[in-house]
Order: sequence, then C-alpha cells, then structure tokens
Amino acid sequence: MKIGITCYPTYGGSGVVATELGIELAARGHEIHFISYAMPIRLNTPHENIYFHEVEVTSYPLFDHPPYTLALSTKMYEVAESASLDLLHVHYAIPHSVSALLARMMAAPRKLPFITTLHGTDITLVGHDRSYLPITKFSIEQSDGVTAISNYLRDLTVKDFEIKRPIEMVPNFVNCDLYKRCDDAAARDRWAPNGEPILMHLSNFRPVKRVTDVVEIFALVRDKIPAKLVLMGDGPDRGAAEFIVRKKRLTKDVFFLGKQDLVQEKLGLADLFLLPSDSESFGLAALEAMACEVPVIASNVGGLPEVVTNEVDGYLIPPRDVEAGAKYALQILTMPDRGRAMGQQARINARRKYCSNDVIPQYEAYYQKVLNAAGAAARA
Repeated sequence: MKIGITCYPTYGGSGVVATELGIELAARGHEIHFISYAMPIRLNTPHENIYFHEVEVTSYPLFDHPPYTLALSTKMYEVAESASLDLLHVHYAIPHSVSALLARMMAAPRKLPFITTLHGTDITLVGHDRSYLPITKFSIEQSDGVTAISNYLRDLTVKDFEIKRPIEMVPNFVNCDLYKRCDDAAARDRWAPNGEPILMHLSNFRPVKRVTDVVEIFALVRDKIPAKLVLMGDGPDRGAAEFIVRKKRLTKDVFFLGKQDLVQEKLGLADLFLLPSDSESFGLAALEAMACEVPVIASNVGGLPEVVTNEVDGYLIPPRDVEAGAKYALQILTMPDRGRAMGQQARINARRKYCSNDVIPQYEAYYQKVLNAAGAAARA
C-alpha cells in the first residue's frame, strides 16, 4: 500500500507513534509518505520506502496566523495525486482530520479515504474547547476510519462527543527487538559511578506530565538512600523542575538530558521509571520502559491501568501523591530482587500485548477494511 501519514513532528506521543508506525510499515514493504511542516523527530535516519514532504506555509500581512490547515490540505492532495496514495492516515484530530477531509474532497471523484487516529489531548483538552468541539466531532464522523490508542480513549470519545460510528481500538506499540534491557556498567557509570539506583522520566515536560512531582518523589527517595534521577525531554515545566532541584540541593544527583534520540539506549539502564501524570490516554513512555525490563510507578488515571498492572509490573498511585510514589519507589529500590522480578514481568506483559510485530498487522488489516469499504461505496 501507499500511505500518507500526517502527525505533529514534535516531542510528543502522537508524533512518536505515527513515526514509528511509518517506519514499521515501510519495513514491511509499504510505501510511506510523511506530510508535515517539519521532519518527525524520530525520523532521524534514512529509511527505504519512506519519503518526507514538507508543508510550506506562506506568511501574508492579511493573516494574523499562517493558514496551516489549508496548506496541509493542498500538500496532502498534491502528494496523493503525484504518489498515487491509497489512503491518508492522520494522527491527532485537530487540524489534521479537517485537512484530510478537504484533500479527499479535492481528489473527487477519485476516492481518497482517510483514517483518523485519536491520541488523547485532541479529545480530552482541545476537543472539549468550545471553539473546537463541533469541528472535532464532525471530522471524526466524516473520517473513513477512526482508531483510538486505548479502550479508555475510545469509550471517552464515544461518550463525550456522542459518536455513533464505530471506533477501532488499536493500541500503541513498541519494537520489542529494539527496546530491551541494557546491562552496560560503563554506561551506567556516567550517572551512577558508585552503583546507585537510577530513576528515569521521559516526556515533553508539559504541566500534565507533572515533572515537578517526579523531582519531588526523587527528593523523598534521596532522603533515604543514594540514588540518581535522569530526565529526558524538554518543555514548559523544565524551569520549574530545575528550580526544585536547586532548592533541594540535588544538582549532583539529577541529570537533565534534554530531547533524546534512541531513548531505548537510556531506558534500558534504569532501575525505575516514573510517570505521575495528571492524565494519560495510554502512556507510551511507560510501555517503552516496561519493554526494557523497568518497573513503572504511574498515576492511576486514563489508559495507564491498561498498560501497568498494579503490584505486578509496577505500581499505580493517585495523581499528585508524591508520598505514595516515594513509598513504592523505595520498596522497589531497596529490594533489588523485587524490582528485578517486576521488571522482568513488565517485559513479559509488554511483549504479550504491545509488540509492533503484533500491533502493526492490526493497522494493516484496518487499512484494508477501509479500502474495501471505499471501493464498495465507489462501485455502488
């Protein structure tokens, strides 16, 4: 198949999933065309069967804001025509599904079906904004296919937007051959030269991720045992997190790595992963850590209970409860056998449900289902 993929190319879950999906599909022989305003952040090396098309937006004094939605629609249409795309797959409803709808209309009478994948904040935050709710609902209903990354998000979308059409649940995934344990003592020595346990966090540092709570949890742990904290990512709450680190005199024990490629090489060194978010529709970073045999402490919210099994491969805590986070962190870190067993179980659970080898065929089957339906409609 020839598939056009549109996503936000920034350091966030929807862009990461879309990029990894394209890479996996290309490896299976499909021709993938990424259409966005910048190269997706994880598309950092050349891949066979993958092409990138940049959306250029013209600045004009009449417009307060560049009309990206229209420029994206035009580029989608142009790529669909020149590359003879079979379908478009857009990640994050606003504005991508609206642009895809316009591209489909421009391509008529040729049928250009598009699939919208809902990732979370496009429904829980943006979609509930009164300015966007009607168009979000409309674009979902007009899509030729709709998927959601968790049962939680699918059910929430159906309920809050009163969606009557079916929404397929296709979960996030991880390449289990790439994400695995890394027992590299020299690599660990960069952060923990005396064998201290390493806690990690990975996110875009938006307020919803509660990176400040990560630091607060670590501070309570550090009061009891020597430990190190490694933070990957960047965003609006980095300054607040750095302030807490300085205030609590943890500068020598906390490492801010910024945005990172090949995150599996770092995750595989961790002893514990922290994700105390206020909201998560799935929790991709938690899954990536679990695939690397790292137990997870995460908030008991949204789709996280579908990923992390409490007291089996990690712990689920009430959001913003840093004391509970520290309590369970100390249990894991002070009982190495317990932490190791939870980590091994984490990888078993990740492999059982979320390996790319199992999830990518679900997308392929759904693509074919949508194409068959579009073909039948065209013949009717």
